[in-house]
Amino acid sequence: MKKIVNSNKAPEPIGPYSQAVMASDTLYVSGQIAINRASGELIQDNIQAETKQVMENLGHVLKEANMSYANIVKCSIFIKNMDDFGSINEIYGQYFDELPPARETVEVSKLPKNVNVEISCIAVR
Repeated sequence: MKKIVNSNKAPEPIGPYSQAVMASDTLYVSGQIAINRASGELIQDNIQAETKQVMENLGHVLKEANMSYANIVKCSIFIKNMDDFGSINEIYGQYFDELPPARETVEVSKLPKNVNVEISCIAVR
């Protein structure tokens, strides 16, 4: 049995998918990009600001499922430029006080809306 999870604070999906799906005690969060739902603005001032907005969007979806960053067990990070790895890590790391999740970071040629970073995650209760 699965339950669809959508937050009115995270960006609306830009395709035929849900923000997240809860299956038993596991939440699968779709890749988030740096759209500020309140303003509709795509945040691309710099990679740090973009990464912060992505992480905030993940947080909104987690909160809708009564979870937090501490529930995340796995993240997937997709970036357009591996040279941004350090800057992304700097912001990403601020969301995990201890026991950071498993993850991979993959450089890709293009992302939706031509963003520089997209992050998805899996969280458990």
